[in-house]
Amino acid sequence: MSNDEFRAALARLAAGVVLVTAQEPPLDEDGRGEDVGMTATAFMSVSLAPPLVMVSLRNGSRMDDLLDEQPLWAVSVLAASQRHIAGRFAMKGRISDRLLFQDLAYIRGEVTRAPLIGGALATLECRTEQRVVAGDHTLVIGRVLTAELPSPDGDPLTYFKGRYRQLG
Repeated sequence: MSNDEFRAALARLAAGVVLVTAQEPPLDEDGRGEDVGMTATAFMSVSLAPPLVMVSLRNGSRMDDLLDEQPLWAVSVLAASQRHIAGRFAMKGRISDRLLFQDLAYIRGEVTRAPLIGGALATLECRTEQRVVAGDHTLVIGRVLTAELPSPDGDPLTYFKGRYRQLG
């Protein structure tokens, strides 16, 4: 089986789209760390008791490196109307994260201080419980510390056959 065949087969699996965010530790005691974000479709619930979720991160990516040193992170479950946010944080060769967050409405998580995107269907704040290297990715399993439903009635943003889609 080739990589292209594998990729094509898994493109037939519809996935929800989330924005994973975290705040880098400050470089000095007077500063605030930079916010970091990435779009993910490999995100899932793992356990109800205790409440655990998992996200898959490409080894060596900025988010993988950050979550290796920073155990606190957040997830915003994106609504169909937030396709532009998903695309912004997924593009290759993108601009700095500071500029990516610049015109977005968000609040800071009370526990993680990570950005939680306004208008998201749900937001979660997490603390890493376990990291599992799996091929060219790392599975980060996090304990959910807070869960909110800022916009519970919207439609979800999904990813199918290499494109963002809406249900229905």
